[in-house]
Amino acid sequence: MSESILIKNAQIVTVDEKDVCLNGDLLVEDGRIKEIGSVNAQADIVIDASGRTVIPGFVQTHIHLCQTLFRGWADDLELIDWLKQRVWPMEAAHTKESLYASACLGIAELIRGGTTAALTMETVNHTEAVFEAVERSGFRATVGKCMMDRGEEAPKELIEDRNKSIKESLKLLDRWHNRAGGRIRYAFAPRFALSCSRELLEEVAELAREHQVMIHTHASENRDEIRLVEQETGQRNIQYLAAVGIAGGHVGLAHCVWVDENEMQILAETGSHVLHCPSSNLKLASGIAPIAEMLERGIQVSLGADGAPCNNRLDMFTEMRAAALLQKVRFGSRALPARAALRLATVEGARALGLENEIGSISAGKRADLCILNLNRLHTTPHPDPISTIVFAAEMDNVETVIIDGRIVMRDGSLLTLNEEEVRAVAEEQSRALAQRAGQ
Repeated sequence: MSESILIKNAQIVTVDEKDVCLNGDLLVEDGRIKEIGSVNAQADIVIDASGRTVIPGFVQTHIHLCQTLFRGWADDLELIDWLKQRVWPMEAAHTKESLYASACLGIAELIRGGTTAALTMETVNHTEAVFEAVERSGFRATVGKCMMDRGEEAPKELIEDRNKSIKESLKLLDRWHNRAGGRIRYAFAPRFALSCSRELLEEVAELAREHQVMIHTHASENRDEIRLVEQETGQRNIQYLAAVGIAGGHVGLAHCVWVDENEMQILAETGSHVLHCPSSNLKLASGIAPIAEMLERGIQVSLGADGAPCNNRLDMFTEMRAAALLQKVRFGSRALPARAALRLATVEGARALGLENEIGSISAGKRADLCILNLNRLHTTPHPDPISTIVFAAEMDNVETVIIDGRIVMRDGSLLTLNEEEVRAVAEEQSRALAQRAGQ
């Protein structure tokens, strides 16, 4: 049984249906939010949050923990060259040890920035190491082994036999899905249409429905990608994925930058989730996704940082701000206001993971995934509207304390489940060795 936690005298931003800010206390028992308001109760741990702001933990819906060690190795390239020249060779060079180090580094950064849950696509091999890092750290994650049974110029280490790819994925699903009381889950993760045969995609679509798990893939990120998919299949990317069965409320499609009228209709009608990664789309020169238009059409949208080599940070504050500002440039100053951006970073992320009844907002009965912010810093003063301050002014160093599943994983700026210096030192060592193996 986890320790009870009483957070006293806080400003609480609920991000629930009523979307209110209130001053009061918050009681956590058995990993869940027990009571909000004026709480008269004893607890194992009492946190005086006077002058602090409590928000739901951020939920990032597109991450590659396997790529955290590649930070700074893949700048100034567009998507296809970025994959072929840098990312695929480095993914192919991973060992279990380097992948574990990469995952720990990414998770430490995510926690430090107030992210409490993520949907992450790993590389083809050694995915077990990522699950082990998630389990050790107390992080909440839905993890998928990358699936690739084809790919022009992809290293041979990344190209699997289709049956082997399915077998390995099912093995991981059986071992890890719903482990740690549901904190750790599995998702099928076919990389994208160009690296998967039609047969693999169709089988994944069938298995995901059979096992009731997510599918996490990339779609319509880059115009060259779309041209190649159309050249091979006769259909645009999202049309093709829907045709093979990869569409629906259990499907997360990263990017969706270049979508036409018909594809937006498919996204809206099927309830497929768009996983928007604004900083990555800018850095790879992919474009600006029409998020404001998607939201008007009722398309489900959430946010993610993508991987460290195409961002180069895993910071939800950066993504909220970038998402809002880019939509204002494209659709006008009223597009994607702060409240909408915060919802994309929290409750809409939870909805994409199928966890909207468990996390993503602060309400009694939900799992206690919480973040305590100190907005009394120079760059966040004054803060008459806390939501505006969080979206447009706050940064990672505003995060003081992070709670996941009712367990404190960072307290007053200190990580508790990971040794930060050890994580950094091992990551440096493993990054150098990995780059050498990859010939970078």
